[in-house]
Amino acid sequence: MAAVPGCSGGCALQRILNKLVSASSGSPRVKTQAEPLYVISLERYGRDTDFGVHFPDSISASDSLYDATVTDGDCRLRVSLDPSLNALLHTNRLRCGSVLRNVVFSACDPGDGDSRTFHICSLDVDTSGGSDAALLSLSSVNVDSLPWVMSEEPSLVPLRAHRSTYLPLWNNHDFTGDTWRHTPPSETGGEDSEEDGVVEDVQPVVSLAELRRRFLSGSLRRRGALCVRILHKSRLMYYGKAEQSCECPYKAELQVADGSMDVCVVLWNSVCLDWYRCLQPGQVLRLSRYRVKDSYSSRSGQDAEPNIEISLNSRNPAAKVNIIPKQQVLPEWGLPHLPHDFLSGHDLQSSPHGTICDVIGVVVFAGRQERIRSKDGRRSDFEEYRWLQLEDGTTDQRITIKLFSTSQPDIQNRIQPMALVVCTRLKLIRNTVSTATTFEYLSNTSFTQVYCTGTNSHSAMPYRGIRPVRQFLQWLKQVDEASMLDRAVTGGYFSYPPLPVSLQSFMENRQGEAGLISGGEMKLQCDRLHYRQRQRFVVQCTITAACYHSRQEVRTIQNSDPLTAQLSPRVPRQREGSKTFNTPTKRKLLFTTGSSSRKRPKPPFQQSTEEDAENDFSLFDGAMEFLVGDDDDEEDDDEDDENSSMPPSSPVRAHLGMPHIAPETLPRSFCYERRHVQAAAVGMQMNNFHKLLPHRELESFNPAHCYTGYFSLTLRVLSDPVMLDVIFFPATPGNLHWKPIPLTHDNTWESVLSHGGFSSHAPPPSPADLIATAAQLTNRRLVCVIEACALGGDKVELILNRAFPLRS
Repeated sequence: MAAVPGCSGGCALQRILNKLVSASSGSPRVKTQAEPLYVISLERYGRDTDFGVHFPDSISASDSLYDATVTDGDCRLRVSLDPSLNALLHTNRLRCGSVLRNVVFSACDPGDGDSRTFHICSLDVDTSGGSDAALLSLSSVNVDSLPWVMSEEPSLVPLRAHRSTYLPLWNNHDFTGDTWRHTPPSETGGEDSEEDGVVEDVQPVVSLAELRRRFLSGSLRRRGALCVRILHKSRLMYYGKAEQSCECPYKAELQVADGSMDVCVVLWNSVCLDWYRCLQPGQVLRLSRYRVKDSYSSRSGQDAEPNIEISLNSRNPAAKVNIIPKQQVLPEWGLPHLPHDFLSGHDLQSSPHGTICDVIGVVVFAGRQERIRSKDGRRSDFEEYRWLQLEDGTTDQRITIKLFSTSQPDIQNRIQPMALVVCTRLKLIRNTVSTATTFEYLSNTSFTQVYCTGTNSHSAMPYRGIRPVRQFLQWLKQVDEASMLDRAVTGGYFSYPPLPVSLQSFMENRQGEAGLISGGEMKLQCDRLHYRQRQRFVVQCTITAACYHSRQEVRTIQNSDPLTAQLSPRVPRQREGSKTFNTPTKRKLLFTTGSSSRKRPKPPFQQSTEEDAENDFSLFDGAMEFLVGDDDDEEDDDEDDENSSMPPSSPVRAHLGMPHIAPETLPRSFCYERRHVQAAAVGMQMNNFHKLLPHRELESFNPAHCYTGYFSLTLRVLSDPVMLDVIFFPATPGNLHWKPIPLTHDNTWESVLSHGGFSSHAPPPSPADLIATAAQLTNRRLVCVIEACALGGDKVELILNRAFPLRS
């Protein structure tokens, strides 16, 4: 058989694949030897009905498949990855930038129609220190200029499923790839089809009310064109399933209206690829060659009166969509204005639960992206979200938003501190932690949209002239930008709303969530967490050691000589993998204060861009985006309890958590001069090599000023011999976890742990004073609320949110 065409014969990939295509066996495989390979891109997609044919031994694998681009430094190759490798991808062990060794290739099945398509059956991810040096060398290469082994660039469609586009790595709602058009197609639709009996009547335009009357009366042959304004736009919905073969299983909804009524327009399948990015609220559309059916709310019995729904499909018939330029919109059409209901931070405090509103403000905190399982129960679906806090000048209480994906990745990725942000169609959530204390935050609806400075999105929106926005812009002129910039924070652990301060209230508010679990079950579930997946656990524990780490230690990435209290002599500190147990002969309390001035070496990857040199900054300059365009747009138990103590001879079967804080856990002070690098470093793992490098920069950014330090605690689970290393951020005035209405308590360990922080009615104790009184915790049985988040690889962050003492 002829050699694989492409790069020179000296290329390691070329030699391997030549052996593979010339092999005579039915299912040849070739394993790489000394040469490492590097992952420079990863793509995910949903499996289809052919999955069992390609991978008969992996039926129980996840619903996702992955393709990768690998290189040896000389050339590139696109390959499919065996589903047996999915666990490595789900936990981010195998990621863009990984160094691969012992890679086993196979050729795709002859029936696939392309003998030049290859598959990786197995591999080892190199985690040694030498891999960093290899990646550093590769970073000097322009990977996009490397030749393809196949001599021509492969088609960027999924290799092992009949899907027309890839999914984002970490959620199913954003779009990804160049197949999603950002400009309207030049022409859509075709000639009238007689198959469905539809004759298009474009003279005159029919109203939505008339269209509804015709549909309900059964006389819909002559439909007419529609002229409507987009009021709201939903996020993308991916409905692909393994048992379905739809190539483009997407849909999106538009709420549109004319002068007579409003209806829902549904974009189906490839129509989403052509139009989803192009269509925005406020635009006027001319629609023809559409389908009409009963609305979903009518079919499900939610509407008292029957209503209609309009479907735009790519065939039978192929819908025609035109965006009418603003200057061609006629007043006699009577189209409604784009509705907005802006509420200020002050207004929100008196608004009822469930209020739907729009907000505007300056971002002062932008949290890291995290993921939770989708409520629909599908095993592969995750919801990606981040917390934001805004200021708008109307109240000292910040506007807190739990912002999920809105299918606007290009905008959401630019949300950073000091940006001006508008969020529309948010829902107010009220959370009562006691009879006297209620906290509110905002979260998405299906139609939430986000607009942010730096993306040219504000100037296109008609909300710029309405009164609440004008008032906000006037406030901006008086803002002390230096003060706001000094307290701006990005990334790190954040939990909201605060939990109740009593065990009884906490358990009553669980709302059907799982109760207490064993340490072994917690370990099992943490091992199953996907990358950046967050989950809450409730376990019974005792605290065996407490350490305090100052902000200076964190800044120098040193953890030597912390303030330390070793509590239980029966439970030694034990690291996973160690083979000896050195039990102290007596309870001891150690105090040492010191810090090292030794600096961390410069990270291996540092790059700068022209944008990073943009040091001039003004909030009012950002506000100018609103002003561009036409002006007319508008329990006490001190005894030793044998049932709650582990005998000295009992081995520690599992150890979970990290003894020191992870770089991703600590919130960072916002650095405007390096904001683009910082945003990438705080964000989630990228799917392209050229976007990867700033991830190594995270530790070069200072911890947020509001965090003076943290406690690391070692917990022993009472149900079984499992040890937990957890981080505790006590809420203190000025930090992100400080309560808007802090409660009174005596600042003892028991009170601090059950309240989550210090009292506002007395000066907080010094770390040395708290460590000195840590003996109060000896053998104290606690119900601990622990927040776990998988940070990638084998790193699992454990944060102690609350620890409620059990009373005898």
